[in-house]
Amino acid sequence: MKRAGPNWFLIIFLAAVKFSLPFILQSPVYEPHRDEFLYLAEGHYVALGFMEVPPLLSVFAWLTNLLGGSMFWIKCWPSLLGAVTVVFTCLITAEFGGKIYAQLLAGLGIISGAYLRMHFLFQPNALEIFFWTLSIYFLIRFIKTSETKFLYGLVFSLVLSWWSKYSVIFLAAAIVVALLLSRHRLVFLQKRIYAAIFLGLLFILPNVWWQYDNGWPLIFHMRELQETQLKFSNPFGFLTDQLLYLVPVVFVWIAGLIWLFKQKEWRFLGWAYFFVIALLILGRGKSYYSMGIYPMLLGAGGVAMERVTEKTKWSRPLYVLVIIAFNLILIPTLLPIWEPQKLAAFYKKYKIEKTGLLKWEDQQNHPLPQDFSDMLGWEEMAQKVAKAYNMVSPKERKDVFIFCNNYGMAGAVNYYAPKYHLPAAYSDNASFLYWLPLNKYITHMILVTNDPNEQQHDWAKGFQQIVKLDSVTNIYARERGDYIYLFKGADENFNRFFKEKIERDRAAFR
Repeated sequence: MKRAGPNWFLIIFLAAVKFSLPFILQSPVYEPHRDEFLYLAEGHYVALGFMEVPPLLSVFAWLTNLLGGSMFWIKCWPSLLGAVTVVFTCLITAEFGGKIYAQLLAGLGIISGAYLRMHFLFQPNALEIFFWTLSIYFLIRFIKTSETKFLYGLVFSLVLSWWSKYSVIFLAAAIVVALLLSRHRLVFLQKRIYAAIFLGLLFILPNVWWQYDNGWPLIFHMRELQETQLKFSNPFGFLTDQLLYLVPVVFVWIAGLIWLFKQKEWRFLGWAYFFVIALLILGRGKSYYSMGIYPMLLGAGGVAMERVTEKTKWSRPLYVLVIIAFNLILIPTLLPIWEPQKLAAFYKKYKIEKTGLLKWEDQQNHPLPQDFSDMLGWEEMAQKVAKAYNMVSPKERKDVFIFCNNYGMAGAVNYYAPKYHLPAAYSDNASFLYWLPLNKYITHMILVTNDPNEQQHDWAKGFQQIVKLDSVTNIYARERGDYIYLFKGADENFNRFFKEKIERDRAAFR
């Protein structure tokens, strides 16, 4: 198959749109997402691993913190990765033989649907999608040319994907099985394949060792997900989501899947798609874990649509208009483009709850999607923590310990701490567990919690005075009703209890 040249003017234009569009669309009312606070916190503790994710994102978090931690820098990296994903999706399209129209459709696919949201959240997903796309690009180049440099490009893309998110194991397994079942199986008779794999394994070994040395927190984290978020997952819902996530371009990627199976050279990529989906379903992965495999299908779909419309070129603008129109309709469900009250009224007017978009992890419908509600109420929380902190005399403030019941609370208080002159906040949730100081003697404690009866627990008897001060009142925030307590005058019993509890929690991972 003759390789079509990439249309760089078009590609750069699409990449620029991809980068800038979310900045233009999202309302400034919204704050960082709860998970973004966790990943930003990891930038202060760069290590070979974390409880939730591999460490590559923490490098970007470190840079973000170094550059001041503004919303622009938080959103810059996922937006930039999205833009680069557009570039490599178009390059994949060119490798399949796609010309300017095929590249246009493929690039629009990366700007569409769920990608619009996923490439604006500072989470590992943007890294995962990019490195999966890069891996497929190098795999295609290796199959076409048999050049060793592309083999190593594939392996190192998979390595970097491992350092971004462990779900790359599904992609790697799918590629191996698909190749073994294809006409390309003879590549496994080449020694250089095993040399490249061995080198790749060496590069992921430090992170594997970190997991071993820390009691495999990944297993604990996955078990926790299975017991909470993933217990409601089912194959039908998983497959339905595959159609819904990219609904504006669903006809493009389905055409691409069909096209791959019609090409003897690329049929294994079609099987790789099905193997990824099957492995994720068997592993009870979240439905969006598959989003890294779709750029390949969009590239193939662009080629398919370009060839189907060869004799009806007049119809090509219509397909582009359909994609744009669908995206315009869906934008209010993909990004919080209006303030919460207006957005909630829009959802109510158009009965959006019937789509399932407003259903949270508690399986109940709410005024806003969970992701959007996770972007509200945080500064209010920090302000009220600061109010509690200022109730302590200046002389005693050095002895104040801020403790939060989950990583979102602790991350948010720390994010706004410089603005409100607060000391560091801690938690025993997620990776914050590792960062708790065990040698600090607690005299006064500010507690941020969703429990309205904290003062009734046995450990609370270790304080001389307990005051429930305030709560988060933003009706659209997921943290609405979180309480701020001031505990004063801790005794030896509480300090001993607290230290032993943290030691037990940490020991659970060893």
